[in-house]
Amino acid sequence: MEGPTPVSALLHAATMVTAGVFLIIRCSFFFENSENMLLLLLLFGGITAIFAGLIALFQYDIKKIIAYSTCSQLGYMFFSCGLSSYDVAIFHLFNHAFFKALLFLSAGSVIHALFDEQDIRKMGQLSLILPFTYICFFVASLAIMGFPFLTGFFSKDFILELTYSRFIIDSLFIYFLGIFAAILTASYSIRLIIFVFFQRGYSKLYKSHYIFFSSNIVECDLPMFLPMFFLSFASIFIGYFFSDLFIG
Repeated sequence: MEGPTPVSALLHAATMVTAGVFLIIRCSFFFENSENMLLLLLLFGGITAIFAGLIALFQYDIKKIIAYSTCSQLGYMFFSCGLSSYDVAIFHLFNHAFFKALLFLSAGSVIHALFDEQDIRKMGQLSLILPFTYICFFVASLAIMGFPFLTGFFSKDFILELTYSRFIIDSLFIYFLGIFAAILTASYSIRLIIFVFFQRGYSKLYKSHYIFFSSNIVECDLPMFLPMFFLSFASIFIGYFFSDLFIG
């Protein structure tokens, strides 16, 4: 489903897309009485994390990459539920809301600055023209990769630790799927940053296009600046502040 970027930031990051995980957590007493259901959650979670990560790796629409990234992170939440670690699943859901909303708003800032262009192949070298957007995008990407001591690290790394420590064959298999999904996350995030903010573009048409338009490409204004600044702060610190509350 496509929608305006602020709507995507809410729907994909915090509410509708993650409602299924929230439902499973609220109904955990049903799932705990069925071993087969927990195994299914494990398998579907691991496969979803891989499958959505692979799709994101080959997309060229900036918002589609971030949307499939959400599906990949949902896989982590699901297999955390499959391990009966509902507290860790809701912690990752909570953390994910901040850096994913920041990614969507940063993408919206880029799209707006480039006159509604969403194809990352037609972008490039925006780190100097849109420095604030670049910093926000970079912080959110590091957080979703699970870079040490950013928000994503505290939940994502803990999910992988839990998966590894269960000492059952299913858990070990899902652990390797989770590690592979983490590698995919880093790959499509770095690819997105390079395409949008550093590459030179592969066509003379795009170069001439940007020579013509670059004087009109401007940074986001105050109503966009404030939520992005707040979400950047949250993407760095909120996982640290809330880790004791959620998972002890």
